[in-house]
Amino acid sequence: MRAVGRPLRLFFALWPDDATRAALAARGGEFHRVTGGRATRPESLHITLAFLGDCDPARCDAVLAAAARVRPRPFELVLDRVGLWAHNRIAWLGASEMPPELEALVRGLRGALADAGLPFDAKPFVPHITVARKVRPGSALPALRPVRWPVAGFALVRSVLDRGGSHYVVLSCWS
Repeated sequence: MRAVGRPLRLFFALWPDDATRAALAARGGEFHRVTGGRATRPESLHITLAFLGDCDPARCDAVLAAAARVRPRPFELVLDRVGLWAHNRIAWLGASEMPPELEALVRGLRGALADAGLPFDAKPFVPHITVARKVRPGSALPALRPVRWPVAGFALVRSVLDRGGSHYVVLSCWS
């Protein structure tokens, strides 16, 4: 991942396998039909664990080394909640219960980043997946069939902005 030049917009995320991605995309389509707005593209579905923002390419080795210190344990994440944030018109899926393995993963990852002196957004972690943007305020949300996500690890992802909007490139994975 060595790069020279402009900053890289980076974040760590739970990145779904193909079956989970298909289930999440189906739920996103249901939301889109009910709430309007713009459904999240299936290839963009994820849960952000730690957002680094614009990162100097010279720090990429430190980012990778920090992530390598984290030892994730497999777990199942059950996405069984739906919500709508009116302030930014986002529909989301979330979990009513946070698995202890997920809490440990976030704590370990953020701790490794802090120990390495790498800045990240330290907002409290709220596990959610944005499934639609620019939804109609006050929309009634559809009932949710839970999505069971077998989580085996996490990924370092780069956000790239172009004429078509932003898209994500997985740079590395840990399991």
